[in-house]
Amino acid sequence: MDLLGRIDGWGARFPDRPAHISGARTLTYGALCRRADALAAHLARVLPDDGTPVAVCGHKEPEMLIAFLGAVKAGHPYIPLDTSLPPARIAQIVAAAGARLTLTPASVAALPAALAAPPARRIGPADPYYIIFTSGSTGEPKGVVITLECLTTFVDWMLADQAFAAPETFLNQAPFSFDLSVMDLYLSLATGGTLCSITAEEIANPKQLYAALAASGVTTWVSTPSFAQLCLAERRFAAAMLPGVRRFLFCGETLVPDVAAQLLARFPQATVWNMYGPTEATVATTAIRVDAAVLARYAPLPVGYALPAGRVLIQDAAGQPAAAGARGEIVIAGPNVSPGYLGRPDLTAQAFFALDGQRAYRTGDAGRLVDGLLFFDGRLDNQVKLHGYRIELGDVEAHLHALPGIREAVVIPVVKGGQVDSLAAFVILDPRPAGSDFALAQALRAQLAARLPAYMVPRKFRFLDALPLTANGKADRRRLAESLA
Repeated sequence: MDLLGRIDGWGARFPDRPAHISGARTLTYGALCRRADALAAHLARVLPDDGTPVAVCGHKEPEMLIAFLGAVKAGHPYIPLDTSLPPARIAQIVAAAGARLTLTPASVAALPAALAAPPARRIGPADPYYIIFTSGSTGEPKGVVITLECLTTFVDWMLADQAFAAPETFLNQAPFSFDLSVMDLYLSLATGGTLCSITAEEIANPKQLYAALAASGVTTWVSTPSFAQLCLAERRFAAAMLPGVRRFLFCGETLVPDVAAQLLARFPQATVWNMYGPTEATVATTAIRVDAAVLARYAPLPVGYALPAGRVLIQDAAGQPAAAGARGEIVIAGPNVSPGYLGRPDLTAQAFFALDGQRAYRTGDAGRLVDGLLFFDGRLDNQVKLHGYRIELGDVEAHLHALPGIREAVVIPVVKGGQVDSLAAFVILDPRPAGSDFALAQALRAQLAARLPAYMVPRKFRFLDALPLTANGKADRRRLAESLA
């Protein structure tokens, strides 16, 4: 698929069709393509022709889409950043990426939008298309490079797997810095659909949220399961509110049977799909339709069958194929697998390798294969997923250790109903300042909020004189978790 050519085709054939709606603002396909071309011409004048990334920082404004397409048309991959990230984290990512330019909605809007021919497209299948930074165990975020081939492999699979009726309206719940948004963004643009963004302000205000959903005309719902679970708390969240919805596409975290069952009951006209895949495998690499038969047969739910162009296998601790049905590490191979981490050959060598001539990635996730169906069994390390966001517990711990007065810190997930609900931090202070535990916790939260995204800041803090230890002298995380019960 010529993805950019396909998007340009929609702009030429249907210039007045809405490409993106965010709040009261609408961006048409004609304006998107015209302004992306103008931005590409501008970037070709001000940036060297070296393929270095361009950072794009905003929150679901139409200019974000213009910046994404303008950057790649100029031969530069983009790095999506959300304004909810602390400035220090944004600066850290921009520096690590070596981005010479950071575009914002304001800076894009200020550029002339007159018709301009973009530079000749230089981006090839193996070239980086976007780079998403994820949590790193050392406190340093790492950039996952996704090529044009990776992206088109994913989009081609989804177009073949789903009977999209043009034009569709896709829900955009996740910020563009979270790779789940790639699903709704590029499936919408590839099909000439309309992307309807729900902003953080609307999500935080239930009255605004349900009004926005009712007015959205969404036909394809893309979100984390936890967002759908939040919406199900409202009784009005049913077919009468979203009469046009045809499918729910879930990825990023565990879909529990109860959520799937409620959705099928409230939206009998819609299908529910469970999907799995890390950022390194371009959003998702397995899928299954969850219907009454699947709910009756499986608990927990499977995450599906592998896309046709790729493979999913289970390896044991020695790196050998696991026995049928045995638990082991999930390994993904295929053209949707990233070539590695930006500027980090050391980390790339640890996680990526060649398997039968294809790129392959060791996920660090535990799973099982039964009759070709993949079942996700959690993590093998200290990484968790909270509301769809991937978090290295070591990342949070590293930032805690960097704060003054903290001698030791351990962060663990708080699990409720089989899912990670929040994070808890166990801290040893040296010296311990005066004040209540509540006041000390509030002070630490405020300091961490200046360094980390809000979803990575622990909700609970416990202050200890010493950490419980295992027989080999490591912090006993199991006992710490039990102390929270």
